[in-house]
Amino acid sequence: MDLTSEKKELEINNNNSDNSIDQLSLDAANKEAEERQARDLKAGLHPLKHKFVLWYTRRTPGVRSQASYEDNIKKIVDFSTVEGFWVCYCHLARPSSLPSPTDLHLFKDGIRPLWEDSANCNGGKWIIRFKKVVSGRFWEDLVLALVGDQLDYGDNICGAVLSIRFSEDILSVWNRNASDHQAVMGLRDSIKRHLKLPHSYVMEYKPHDASLRDKSSYRNTWLRG
Repeated sequence: MDLTSEKKELEINNNNSDNSIDQLSLDAANKEAEERQARDLKAGLHPLKHKFVLWYTRRTPGVRSQASYEDNIKKIVDFSTVEGFWVCYCHLARPSSLPSPTDLHLFKDGIRPLWEDSANCNGGKWIIRFKKVVSGRFWEDLVLALVGDQLDYGDNICGAVLSIRFSEDILSVWNRNASDHQAVMGLRDSIKRHLKLPHSYVMEYKPHDASLRDKSSYRNTWLRG
């Protein structure tokens, strides 16, 4: 066997090994989810299809933080049942009362709200900009659709973010695969339908690798201090 053939064989074996590890992780996660749902049902609760984690990011304007962006993402709460969701949601501050700039991140358990996370790195996000007076209502509708697994291509969705800014608020829905055109466009149509978006609202899709290169983005501005 020549060196080229040997290298190709090693690459194939490594890829197979990586796929096996990914499958084992997925199987373990599915088993854990099934066991969790069984416990919830036994307790008389109504399990969600996915467990979710709510995070937030806050930066005081004019104050340089020594911590990284990732270190400033704080976990608020997690929930896996309908009852758990409402207990959490009813005690959260409304978006209109939160200072600018603040980000709220609602993601499936096991996925960090970071571009580099393995679930996000090949994906992107649908972006919608709202006037501040209406953003809270649209955010609530989006949260209910996400938690209730009502959006099409739900398995391709990683989470959603509400970015509260000085002049406007921004909603974004993150998905796993930016190159899957059918899933990307299907998700767009589903978001429009569930949020009942007026035709005047424009939706923009941005792959995460483009966000990494965008020097004007909030996170990259943070990293530069």
